Amino acid sequence: MQRPIKCLRTDNGTEFKNKIVEKYLESVGISHQYSVARTPQQNGVVERRNRTLVEAARTMLSQSDLPLFLWAEAVSTACHTQNRSMIHRRFQKTPYELINNRTPTIKYFHIFGCKCFVLNDRESLNKFSAKADECIFIGYSSISAAYRVYIKKSKTVVESVNVTFDEEMASDQISSELVITGVLASGQISSEPV
Repeated sequence: MQRPIKCLRTDNGTEFKNKIVEKYLESVGISHQYSVARTPQQNGVVERRNRTLVEAARTMLSQSDLPLFLWAEAVSTACHTQNRSMIHRRFQKTPYELINNRTPTIKYFHIFGCKCFVLNDRESLNKFSAKADECIFIGYSSISAAYRVYIKKSKTVVESVNVTFDEEMASDQISSELVITGVLASGQISSEPV
């Protein structure tokens, strides 16, 4: 059973407190309430979700040693992957499943910050020029089935489907760090020689 929304409660952020949102809410008959400034406990679900995304993005940037100016890409990638992988307790489905009524595929997921190569089809090349540019994988396109990569040489972000990933080095580094930091710290593997 679906019920119409009567009231929307948000914080005092400018993303919610503006004329466009107010005009829309008024046109559909939804009243708008604001929480008191600097009281995240009044809108706990949204703040927890934001905190989860920020913590995931912080971890992704730290693990990959990428510069902080790519923080928005990390948050977007964290949101993309969490919407397709985290199960909602109440419905036992991912948010993607709830909206699209089908199980998401995650075969195309790659390690954030891994080295990759993108086909250079943006500029004319001579016969012996490199056909690919070395890049860093930073996420997924929001408007098409493409990857977002950061080209080191030109310091630009491009979207492309012509990407070859070199995740072997990244996965080796991650798995060795998990053994050193996580598994040994939790006592799951004995540190004594065999």
